[in-house]
Amino acid sequence: MTTLSSTQASAAARSSSGKRRAGGVRPGRIAAHTFMIIMAVAWILPLLFALYISLRPISSTAKYGYVSLPIGGLTFANYVAAWSQGEIGHYLINSAIITIPAVIITLLFASAVGFVVAQVKLRGRLVLLIIFTAGNLLPQQALITPLYRIFLSIPLPSWLSSSGLMYDSLFGLIVINVTFQLGFCVFVLSNYMTTIPGDIYEAALVDGAGLWTRFWSITLPICRPALAALGTLLTIWIYNDFFWATVLMSTGSKRPITSALNNLQGQFVSNQNVIAAAALIAAVPTLIVYLVLQRQFVAGLALGATKG
Repeated sequence: MTTLSSTQASAAARSSSGKRRAGGVRPGRIAAHTFMIIMAVAWILPLLFALYISLRPISSTAKYGYVSLPIGGLTFANYVAAWSQGEIGHYLINSAIITIPAVIITLLFASAVGFVVAQVKLRGRLVLLIIFTAGNLLPQQALITPLYRIFLSIPLPSWLSSSGLMYDSLFGLIVINVTFQLGFCVFVLSNYMTTIPGDIYEAALVDGAGLWTRFWSITLPICRPALAALGTLLTIWIYNDFFWATVLMSTGSKRPITSALNNLQGQFVSNQNVIAAAALIAAVPTLIVYLVLQRQFVAGLALGATKG
């Protein structure tokens, strides 16, 4: 009798579990997955189309149109033409000269200010955080006129700018990118640093650690996931900048790769295949940065959610 009862109870439990699994697929879950699939396709489809166009000869697309079968075959000739005729390598170096120092300087300044705001008992630190964050509330287009006049008025030594001014110099683009990215990074890092337990700093004070030691040897290693996530985002944002490089740079040979693609379009206005190839080449560095920092980037997305 006992065995029969336990068998019936087990069968009832399996039946109930099966009903729960069958009822687990809800309309909301289906709608969410459908939405994510549609958005993924919407993001990937233009990239695949650009890749397809970049591999087709211009004669084939001129005769059959861009939306057609690959009659005439596929070729890498457009990539060779984009690299040689468009001088992509030269503009990639310009982008590296702007992006790498700008990212490093932004993270260094933002981590220092965030440490002061989060951990140093300083009067007015909340006001300081608001000041750094408020700069992100204004659109770039609203500030371009005064910034343009300021850049024309600030002299620079010849080893920093061949024009002798902040305007039309790589150094000027580094400064403007650091300035506009600093507020967001300070906000993120200060919030992350507030989650660091105070016992760690108290133990460091007992051991005689000064302010610099607490910042450099304790805070920065703990903030490595956040710094990696911000570094990835900053690299993509600064590297892909088009607005500042177009407005504050007049010499075409000094421009980074993003604004140089605009020049390429003017030079090869009828050859969209070469432009597509050049755009895909320009996207490779940011893809490499993301793949290298992928684990740290994903770990830093929570930004302290598992701390404390």
